[in-house]
Amino acid sequence: MVQAQNPDYVILGAGVIGLTTALELSTRCPSCRITILAKLLPGDRSVEYCSPWAGANWLSVATDGGRQEGWDRVTYDKFGELADEKGNETGIKRVPIRAWFDREVEEAGVLTSEGEGKGKIWYRELTGLRFLEEGKPEGSVFGFECGSFVVDVQKYLPWLQGEVPKRGTEIFRTSVDDIREVFERSPGAKAVFNCTGLGSYSLKGVEDKLLYPTRGQVMLVENPTTPMERMYFRSPQRVNKDTTYIFPRNPGGGVILGGCRVDNDWSGEVNLEFAEDIKRRCCALAPELGRPEDLKLIQHGVGLRPSRKGGARIEREVKEERVVIHNYGAGGAGYQASWGMAKNAVDLLQSHGHQA
Repeated sequence: MVQAQNPDYVILGAGVIGLTTALELSTRCPSCRITILAKLLPGDRSVEYCSPWAGANWLSVATDGGRQEGWDRVTYDKFGELADEKGNETGIKRVPIRAWFDREVEEAGVLTSEGEGKGKIWYRELTGLRFLEEGKPEGSVFGFECGSFVVDVQKYLPWLQGEVPKRGTEIFRTSVDDIREVFERSPGAKAVFNCTGLGSYSLKGVEDKLLYPTRGQVMLVENPTTPMERMYFRSPQRVNKDTTYIFPRNPGGGVILGGCRVDNDWSGEVNLEFAEDIKRRCCALAPELGRPEDLKLIQHGVGLRPSRKGGARIEREVKEERVVIHNYGAGGAGYQASWGMAKNAVDLLQSHGHQA
């Protein structure tokens, strides 16, 4: 493993969480020497590397009345800043989303379960959410439209990677099988940020068996003749195995069609029969797409979301007298929680007396 000598901090992983954490850390500690170690980088295509396969957008899944909602709020604000100031560069764009649910609101997994906001959709005011009466699909119970963001990951991930060296952070492509390898090769590092996602399931020295894959399958198709003005979502519940979503990457990035959420499925193979089902569901939900048979396929994609029992792990651990800040396990919320999770991770470092 070749890397910079004596970095102050090491970040393991270069998915959306690792890269965002690097930017958060370097912003708050501009004089620090930071190194990212990663086997896979933006531009790589592997089922082990979930970030390039994401839809992606912002529609919070958090209902805890606490830190998870906080992560999503921080990220919503940051996405707004990036969309307004650097949208064409970053691939983040303000696009409303229309969401339909096939269960009553109390059963749809959209209401906060704890705290002062209990029984409410926490982001209603933040996003200008309004409930819908018109255009309800057959079989759905209720729906709403709210302000959101679409993230063209084919632009955003390379943008994150490009911002990292501007802050003085170095990236080294290397495979790390045991977190103790980093301790041995960077003996002077003050802390290691573990942002390996589903990789923490097998990373020696961590081996977090609370992690599990949630398989998703999507396809990218050409933009329809008439540009789409909104994203669409339909599901029995906000988090459910039977989910349909449509994310246009306007003006010319194509349209993402999905999908599914299948827990504990490690397969990276594309199911072509299921892909046809995705086409039918999406065209029924968004007629402006046209007929399923007329869609022009660009590529199929399969990703394994890094889900975790009990939720994402953002935790400080002292291992063999070395500080490790874990930041992984966001499941399908990696993009929409990324800046909040990065802030939380760096806060943990700072709260224990480290410079950041």
